[in-house]
Amino acid sequence: MFELIKAGGWSMWPIVLCSVAALAIIGERLWSLQKKYIVPSNLLAQVQQWLERNELEPARLAALRDSSPLGKVLAAGLINREHERAIVKEAIEDAGRHAAPELERYLRSLGSIAAIAPFLGLFGTVIGMIEMFSGIGQHGVGDPTIVAHGIAVALINTAGGLAVAIPSLLFYRYFRGRVNDLLIDMEEEAVKLVEMLHGEREND
Repeated sequence: MFELIKAGGWSMWPIVLCSVAALAIIGERLWSLQKKYIVPSNLLAQVQQWLERNELEPARLAALRDSSPLGKVLAAGLINREHERAIVKEAIEDAGRHAAPELERYLRSLGSIAAIAPFLGLFGTVIGMIEMFSGIGQHGVGDPTIVAHGIAVALINTAGGLAVAIPSLLFYRYFRGRVNDLLIDMEEEAVKLVEMLHGEREND
């Protein structure tokens, strides 16, 4: 692998840096976007127990708020539980809007890497072609190694750019879908909390 990078010339290094950044983001998001960290399955049941036992002290609410994005949303509703339903919903929605960017962290960077990596590969391709024609201009076409080197640089950079862009784009789309699913789960749990505090909604 190192030999390929070396053969691709200096124009391969931005592609390598993009690949390292993409791998770091993918690994971090795969770990952080696990459902157990974002929407713990037993959290609402725990909150219901606290409500039934009248154990919602400020310390518990603070711990709930810091436990997970869902905990932050539920805590916002519980802090306003003595107010009317509309205020509770508004507090929950506001907390949800603040939690969403946390779930989307680094995704814009990953999308940018997916977008620019092919252009970096194309830039390396152009560099390779320039080197090839420059060598031909200086030494003529009698030395096939000059042509071979230029073509090798061009192809290696093209392949490198695509090799970074394709998985980056796939994971970007996967994570976007994952975030949307988690936000829907959080919304469902929040609706259950509102109904727990103020009764079920009336049907139209």
